Amino acid sequence: MTLRASIFGAAAMALMTLSQPAYAEESTVLAIVNGDKITRSDLDNAFSNLPPQYQNAPFEQMFPLLLTSLIDSKLVAADARARGLDKEPAYKERLEQISEQLLERYTIRQIIEEAVAEDKLRARFDAQATEAEMEIHARHILLKTEAEALEVIKALDGGADFAELAKEKSTGPSGPRGGDLGYFGKGQMVPEFETAAFALDAGSYSSTPVKTQFGYHVIKVEESRQAKPKTFEESVEELRAAAAEEAGGQYVDSLRSKAEIERFGLDGKKAN
Repeated sequence: MTLRASIFGAAAMALMTLSQPAYAEESTVLAIVNGDKITRSDLDNAFSNLPPQYQNAPFEQMFPLLLTSLIDSKLVAADARARGLDKEPAYKERLEQISEQLLERYTIRQIIEEAVAEDKLRARFDAQATEAEMEIHARHILLKTEAEALEVIKALDGGADFAELAKEKSTGPSGPRGGDLGYFGKGQMVPEFETAAFALDAGSYSSTPVKTQFGYHVIKVEESRQAKPKTFEESVEELRAAAAEEAGGQYVDSLRSKAEIERFGLDGKKAN
């Protein structure tokens, strides 16, 4: 996953975490600290900023802990202001940094919120559904050297049974199963293997060894079929993540294209 995908994916996740059980209106007061109110909206915002592992916990379970944390924050912040810490230059500098980061996230969230609306996700799903996905049922024999692979191909040309040769010769974990890999689609195998396998007709085997990081393969395709398409409900999280990355990326790229940007190295010299 790219850094960009991670950032925009996190923003998409943040949108989902805002939908919590509506036990109270956003303006409902949950605590008052020295006259300063804490509302349900404050609690929702605190919950949405929790790490993912805590967001998976029941909201009711997190409620007393979050409320206590917000109360403590009010107390500490009030004391800090009384001490004049909010006037210190270091605090103001850090506040400006946080303000920019928060504004960035808020803006990206709005961009993504529009992109992941259900009607747009359904349109994206329908567009993808028109692309027929194929999957193949294949076997392979994995060997250490090209010479060994050529010997296996020679034996197959002579009428040897592929599955039996796989049991006898293959060094891969599928060897005892006759080299059977079951059905798989594109993107599930290393590129060299995938390209060679999907180029074969059903019932045929590779006429030359296929080299990958694991060794040399001889591949046989038993049959091919159109993969069973996923439903919208099964695809929605994947669609949401893709739409979020695309929308956020396009937005930032459009800003960069209109901006005048100069980059400098760690030594302060202008980058090439």
